[in-house]
Amino acid sequence: MSGPDEQPLPGLGRPRLADDLRALGVRPGVCLLVHCGLRRVGPLEHGPATLAGALRDVLGPAGTLLVPTHTDGNSTTSRAHLAATAGMDRAQRERYEATLPGWDRRTTPSQRMGALAEYVRCTPGAARSDHPQTSFAALGPRARQLTDGHDLTCHLGERSPVGGLYAADGQILLLGLGYEACSVLHLAEYRLPVPAPERDYRCFRLVDGRRVRLDFRALDLDDGDFPTVGAALDATSLVRHGRVGRASARLLPARATVDFATGWFATNRLAAQR
Repeated sequence: MSGPDEQPLPGLGRPRLADDLRALGVRPGVCLLVHCGLRRVGPLEHGPATLAGALRDVLGPAGTLLVPTHTDGNSTTSRAHLAATAGMDRAQRERYEATLPGWDRRTTPSQRMGALAEYVRCTPGAARSDHPQTSFAALGPRARQLTDGHDLTCHLGERSPVGGLYAADGQILLLGLGYEACSVLHLAEYRLPVPAPERDYRCFRLVDGRRVRLDFRALDLDDGDFPTVGAALDATSLVRHGRVGRASARLLPARATVDFATGWFATNRLAAQR
């Protein structure tokens, strides 16, 4: 508990964070996907703008910053919805479903993706992928390349920004967060020799101001073993560990990480299912 004479910690500045990012190994000109728990970085001079500025300073004019701007509040098949409606009868569920908003790429905020992701999404010039559940936003010269063509039935596969990150030989920064947040690991699920099962999804988007229901089938994504494959990754030389501000940080190469996870899932996850 703070005493009455204790002063608040000074805010971290953009140059200090940029130095930390360079020391960790963030490369100029790269496409960088950032998953961030901003509070763990510490108090910042100007909030998320300070970290976003430091990231863009290190990436330089040829680099592209990518963040997740996922949403699950417009879906009846998301974990959040199933938890919120647990115990409701059919009539209650129907009334609750009638209140769900339609997703709009321009205006719908991300949900539980953090302050940095929202800052990037709202920055002038940012591009956002057109997926009502697993969108990403990007800033930089390859922003459109990464975010265009995000297929509805491909949440986090080849036809999504994480597929584009793999093709671009990008990097992944886990900042103050663990592997449970590492969305690129889902790309490995699409690449397994035995296809993962699919399931039904339902969500809503706005089309010309009108809420439209979308029903589709797609891969049944499973992040239950991400901390375990993450521990295996940490035991390799692929991961660079350090600190950015006051947060622990991991920096990973996207291609090698997905390739490693694909092999790990094929050996461990598929074996456990036999």
